[in-house]
Amino acid sequence: MDMITVKDGTQIYYKDWGNGQPIVFSHGWPLSADDWDTQMLFFLNHGYRVIAHDRRGHGRSSQVSDGHDMDHYADDLAALTEHLDLKNAIHVGHSTGGGEVVHYLGRHGESRVAKAAILSAVPPLMLKTTANPGGLPKEVFDNLQAQLLANRSQFYRDLPSGPFYGFNRPGVKSSEAVIHNWWRQGMMGGAKAHYDGIVAFSQTDFTEDLKKITVPVLVMHGEDDQIVPFADSGPLSAKLLKNAETKFYPGFPHGMPTTHAGQINADLLAFIKK
Repeated sequence: MDMITVKDGTQIYYKDWGNGQPIVFSHGWPLSADDWDTQMLFFLNHGYRVIAHDRRGHGRSSQVSDGHDMDHYADDLAALTEHLDLKNAIHVGHSTGGGEVVHYLGRHGESRVAKAAILSAVPPLMLKTTANPGGLPKEVFDNLQAQLLANRSQFYRDLPSGPFYGFNRPGVKSSEAVIHNWWRQGMMGGAKAHYDGIVAFSQTDFTEDLKKITVPVLVMHGEDDQIVPFADSGPLSAKLLKNAETKFYPGFPHGMPTTHAGQINADLLAFIKK
């Protein structure tokens, strides 16, 4: 397996396929690089080099006990891009991965980056605060941690079966294969990383990171996202970015890169080719 060892000794697994301009994919919680398989094959077949890593504690990377915060996530991504000596890269992040991309750009700069795209992403801030009254109450995230502690396997069946992919909506056909693949990826990772990761994706404020970014960023979000509610995420991130484009999709769920891969891939390709 392809691995790099970052400065604290954590091993980060990654896939690196093809040649051409690199596209780097950052996955959502609590999944792995495998969640990008459809996108990686699509862009590989369009002549791009495609790279995806398992976040620390997720997938095939080390199940370390600490470092499950956005600073470490961004630093691990920076270490990977430096190890591969990527230049003129396009960074694509889904959900928590969108936060990782934004924080990487804000923390490490844009010298290696041409463009970025954030899909169903957690910025600017998920948590309800005085300054962010449209956010979700802390009790929502405390409940996620409680469900993980009580029965992680059952929790990882229930979430994709319902709100993640919108399978709980009237008239939406559920896919057992998609649900099982989500569960498989989740259970590959470490419980400690996933437990801490809930705090990382919900309580990190990306406002200042977004303000620093000057490269073109495509903000993609489903308007029926039940995980990262639309009104307090995508539109607010777009307003903070200096060079944003938006693609907002009525009726699309949080997991739209899977459920609506054809549309998402086409829109990403059009943005990258500009």
